[in-house]
Amino acid sequence: MHKRDYYAILGLDRSADLSEIKKAYRQKALEFHPDRNPSHDAEEKFKEASEAYEVLSHPDKRQIYDQWGHAGLEGRGFHGFDRVDDIFASFGEIFE
Repeated sequence: MHKRDYYAILGLDRSADLSEIKKAYRQKALEFHPDRNPSHDAEEKFKEASEAYEVLSHPDKRQIYDQWGHAGLEGRGFHGFDRVDDIFASFGEIFE
């Protein structure tokens, strides 16, 4: 499966700072949250945005991604999320 660019998923430039990343993720999360969006692909887009935020909001992961792309994150213990519960556990602080 081909993964989309994390910056494109969140609609960001590569120069975006943490506050811009957080704001873009919050907008996408609200737009595609399965409880708010009945579209058949909303959950997948929500997971995709959450995965992008998980990488871009952490300086070390972002640096690896910027240098090596998705391939740089493989084998480093990051494989995205399998369940929506995992996303909520990781991003609880975003909505506080």
